[in-house]
Formats: sequence, C-alpha cells, structure tokens
Amino acid sequence: MVTLGEYPTLSAAQVLEGLKRYRRIAKQDTLAGDQALFRVRHAEARREVYGELMALAERGDVKTVIDRSLQLYSQLPFVSSSGPEEYPEIKGKEDALENFFVMVGMDPKVRREARSQRPPLQ
Repeated sequence: MVTLGEYPTLSAAQVLEGLKRYRRIAKQDTLAGDQALFRVRHAEARREVYGELMALAERGDVKTVIDRSLQLYSQLPFVSSSGPEEYPEIKGKEDALENFFVMVGMDPKVRREARSQRPPLQ
C-alpha cells in the first residue's frame, strides 16, 4: 500500500468544494451535444470517481478520501500504450484521480509510488 506521509492541509469542506467543481465540469462534458462517445464515457467515469470521493469527503475525513484515491489509482490498469480512443472509462478514472492529486497538493513522489503498483492491462 502506498504511504502518504504528511497529508495535505486542506479541510474536508475545501476538498468537497473542489470535487464538486470537478464533477460539474465532467457533467458539462457529458451534455455537450457534439461529443464523441469516447468523450462522454470518459466524462461519466470522471463523474463516478468524483462522486465516490465526495461521499467520503462529506464525512469530514480528508485522510480517508486521500487513502481511497490512492487505492483506486494503484488498482487501475495501465492503458498508456493504447490508442487515443480506447478504454475511456479507465482513462477517465485516471484523469479524475490525477486531477484530485493536483488539487490536494499531493507530493509527486507519492503519486509515482501508487503508479508503480498499477497492474498491466489484461
């Protein structure tokens, strides 16, 4: 399991507000009329991740939210060598989690450690 060391100093309310904004952006992306199916599925996957993290943030425990985000990230299979229109759900979840890591000011070393645990695509 990835260890975070020091946790970012954001409050649960700040984390929740940031996740709500990200989720609204993803919702707008799903509603864009001329979007390709890949973009819609990518946005829906992002919304799913933000929703799960929001539910945890509503309980007021930032540590739990961050721990869960790292767990989700380390479980995602690598799809970086795939084509640009392949695996929209996986790529959407990956993007959502990476956005979250930036939002909370996570140390890049922690993110790299979690990334190194990701399994290859089966």
